[in-house]
Amino acid sequence: MTDAIAVPLRRARMWRRFRRRPMPMTGLVLVAGFLLLALVGPLVTGDPAQQDYLATLAPPSAAHPMGTDDLGRDAFARIAHGAQVSLQAGVLSTALAMAVGIPIGLVAGFYRRWLDPIVMRLVDVTLAFPFLVFAVGLAAIIGPSLKGVVLALGFAQLPAVIRITRGEVLAIREMDYVAAAVADGAGDAHIIFRYVLPNCASPLIVQATVAIPTAIIGESTLSFLGLGVQPPTPSWGVMLTTAQQYLGDAPWLAIWPGVMIALATLGFNLLGDGLRDVLDPRSGP
Repeated sequence: MTDAIAVPLRRARMWRRFRRRPMPMTGLVLVAGFLLLALVGPLVTGDPAQQDYLATLAPPSAAHPMGTDDLGRDAFARIAHGAQVSLQAGVLSTALAMAVGIPIGLVAGFYRRWLDPIVMRLVDVTLAFPFLVFAVGLAAIIGPSLKGVVLALGFAQLPAVIRITRGEVLAIREMDYVAAAVADGAGDAHIIFRYVLPNCASPLIVQATVAIPTAIIGESTLSFLGLGVQPPTPSWGVMLTTAQQYLGDAPWLAIWPGVMIALATLGFNLLGDGLRDVLDPRSGP
C-alpha cells in the first residue's frame, strides 16, 4: 500500500478511535470553545476598559451577561480578552519550550558522550524547583509583562521537554531500523530528521497539550501575584485579584474567571489524554 493511501487511512482510523472516547471529545469541545472565545470574543464584546460608573458591581443581566466590576467594566468583555491573553501565554510559552528543548534533547540523547551528562545534571537541578516557584523567580527577574510571562513559563517548561525528548531519542536510537540506516551509511542529520524526530512526535504532541493548560494556570498565578500582565490589561489572574475585595458583595467577579480557568485546563488535559491513547500504537481499537 502506497503512502498516498496509507496516510489518509491511518488518519481516518485515528479519528474514529478518538471520537469513540467521550472524555477526549468533551475536551475537544471545551478547547474549541476556549479558542472561539479567545479569537472571536474580543471582536464582539467591545472595549474591556470602558467604564460605566452608574453600573458598578452590577449583577449579571441582559446588558451585562456576567455582571460588571468595581469600575463598571463589563465582565464578559474582560473574560473574552483575558482568554486571548491566556491563549497567547499558553501557546507561545509552550512553543518556546518546544523550540529550545527539542533540539537540546535530540543532541543530548543522540550523541551522548560528555554532552548528555552535563545537560541532564542541569535539567535535574532545575527540576528540583517546583514549576510555579521557578516561574515566579524568573518572572521577578524579567519583570511584569506578557512578554515576561511567556519567557518565564517557557523556560520553566524547558526541563520537562528536554527530559522527554532525550528519553525518546535514547529508545529510538537502539531500534533496528536506526541500526540499519547506520549500516547503510546514512549520516547523522539524515537519521535524526528521517527516523528519530518523526518517531518522537507523538509524545511531544501530548506533552504540548499538557503544557498549555499548565502555562494557563501559570499565567493566571503570575498575574494574580502582580508579576504577570498588569492592569488595566484584562487577565483572568488580574480579575481574581480584584475580586478578592468583593467576594461578599459581587461573588461573580471571582466565579467567572475561576470557572474559565478550570474549564480551559480541563479541556486541554482531556484532549491530551485522548491524543495519548490514539497516538499510542499499543492502545486498543
